[in-house]
Amino acid sequence: MTLRGFSWPRLRSSEWLAVSFFVYVAVLAPFYFGAPWRAFALAAVVYLWFALAGKWKPVYRDFAPLAVAIVAYREMDWFTPAAHDHHLERAWIIWDRLALDGLGMRAAIESAGPLLPNFLELCYTLVYGVAPLALLALFRCAKREAINRFWMVYLAGTMGAYALFPFFPSEPPRIAFPGDDMPHVTAVVRQVNLAILGNYGIHSSVFPSAHVSSVFSAAWALLAILPHRRWIGWSFAAYGVCVAVVTIYGRYHYAADVVAGLAVSLVSFPVIWLFR
Repeated sequence: MTLRGFSWPRLRSSEWLAVSFFVYVAVLAPFYFGAPWRAFALAAVVYLWFALAGKWKPVYRDFAPLAVAIVAYREMDWFTPAAHDHHLERAWIIWDRLALDGLGMRAAIESAGPLLPNFLELCYTLVYGVAPLALLALFRCAKREAINRFWMVYLAGTMGAYALFPFFPSEPPRIAFPGDDMPHVTAVVRQVNLAILGNYGIHSSVFPSAHVSSVFSAAWALLAILPHRRWIGWSFAAYGVCVAVVTIYGRYHYAADVVAGLAVSLVSFPVIWLFR
């Protein structure tokens, strides 16, 4: 559509989905924090980002949603309450202790010494590379035309988790219950994860686990897009199981967060069907 020579940029459906998320946050903003105009301004910036991306080389545009997903995560820190009363965390910790001690999860993980704990912690570290790795898999398999479809599924799962953060203010178990239920084996890689979270993590909520929802959303997308190479999608799903385990074992999340994150990733199934 043109207006006096002006041509409105044509956004991909995945780009509109991302913009819609920021508009949703802007609508919620007045009920949660001061200066809600920031959220409206950020939504406008995201729209302009994608409008500009439409003029870039296609390969650059393919990766543009990655930056927006990071911004969406950081924006959730605006919803951090002045103080956490930990009423949710006190209910969730019961299930964690059942899994860690009652069902022997911690003992099983540590039975071979630091090997498995370090492997799981490394899985947690590598979550940040899931989306780029999935894109590279699509390039490698000559499925570049499906990248918009991948982003639809991935963003639906990832931003779907973010969208629930304001309603479940909470802190991770390692902070809400310092010193309790911690790993008994020192994993070197864990120090890297703690440093990343300490410098770049948010403090508004841990429910649902976006780590879990994002990995499984990527897996479901790859299974749908690469039906003749299902080993790729199933590999991502298996990796998602490792991420789910370490989030509980490492006290980054509660078991309730993991279950909720997996549930959120399942919203990608209607998205997969709609954007066949």
